[in-house]
Amino acid sequence: MTKLTAKRQAFIDAASAAGYTSPLNRADVVAIVDEFGDSHGFSWPSWITADKARRLDRGVFDVPELNGQDAPVAAKPAAAPAPAPAAPAPVLKTVETAPQTQFNLTAGSYVPDRLGTYVPWGHFKDVEAIIKSGIFAPTFITGLPGNGKTTMAEQICARHKREFFRVNITAMTDEEDLIGGFRLVDGETVWQDGPVVHAMKRGGILLLDEVDQGTPKMMCLQPVLEGKPIFIKKINQWVEPAKGFTVVCTANTKGQGDADGRFAGAQVLNGAFLDRMAFTFEQGYPAVATEKKIVKKNMDAHGCRDDEFADMLVRWADIIRQSFYEGSVDEVVTTRRLIDAVSAFHIFGDRLKAVELVIARFDEDTKDAFRSLYTKVDGDAVTDNAEATGTEVLGTDTKCPF
Repeated sequence: MTKLTAKRQAFIDAASAAGYTSPLNRADVVAIVDEFGDSHGFSWPSWITADKARRLDRGVFDVPELNGQDAPVAAKPAAAPAPAPAAPAPVLKTVETAPQTQFNLTAGSYVPDRLGTYVPWGHFKDVEAIIKSGIFAPTFITGLPGNGKTTMAEQICARHKREFFRVNITAMTDEEDLIGGFRLVDGETVWQDGPVVHAMKRGGILLLDEVDQGTPKMMCLQPVLEGKPIFIKKINQWVEPAKGFTVVCTANTKGQGDADGRFAGAQVLNGAFLDRMAFTFEQGYPAVATEKKIVKKNMDAHGCRDDEFADMLVRWADIIRQSFYEGSVDEVVTTRRLIDAVSAFHIFGDRLKAVELVIARFDEDTKDAFRSLYTKVDGDAVTDNAEATGTEVLGTDTKCPF
């Protein structure tokens, strides 16, 4: 392998240690320089970004050194080929289709960005192993809302440079939304592939989000969930799944419907559809220690780190969840709600207001109970809020309001 200069090797070492692999997009390069440049003694790697031999696409660069390979070599210009004889005019007119993107699997145009605030937890390692394997294995992830099911799949793809195609399923989702259909483009009716076909052709990861909101119209996906080719009869064309293609489904229920009305629109999924799920994982909420890391990372991202507030938020949410599991309350404070509370705290600088904003959608009794509980967890928040608004501070006890 060709030896690199000290600064170039420092860049490769830092990026490899952080888990980056080739190709890199411009955002990756910026992140690596920002995080490691000063400590590792390197600056902007123009030897990557200005090298035409490394450019795979706009803003996407081949860095094979991250994979233990030699740098790319610019190809010598080939001799101009002899002009080919003119082809005869076609006798039959084929179905006209919309101009399709010339897919380059190394271009990374559908690879999601890595989130600096993300903390792997729960079934992350299991789902990561499935996706890394390259084996077709449809995976079903269920669990209460706001606990990171979708983000987990997205961030696994970001970490491993896998293309990610997310489809939000609703009661209106049909075959045309999934597989594709004819569209009016510049006054002409042309065929355009849907997200399922895009993912199959590119060997990407297809995420069917909130799949329990779907109807029997999704039965068109049966061959897709078996890893088999599909026939698009409207254009008389077979589509083969490329290597690496697989499907991940997320839902709040296990496909058995919604018994208590909590998830409006949740359907009983066809048994044959569910049976095509190779693996099923049930995701809960993070452990207290993990959730504190998540909250504090989001505080760091906003520049509003407050360890005491982070600890109290997580403690408050955990008490509410335990009460929810016991049937004492009908609502729950999700991890997503805690991240929203961090955003509100960054904007307004007020702990209690941040809490009130993220529980505002609940009914009055629930809001009062949840607010009361927080004031018992964080007595200082009541004092600070009262001083800011000029209201009198009343005594509080430590008894849980529910």
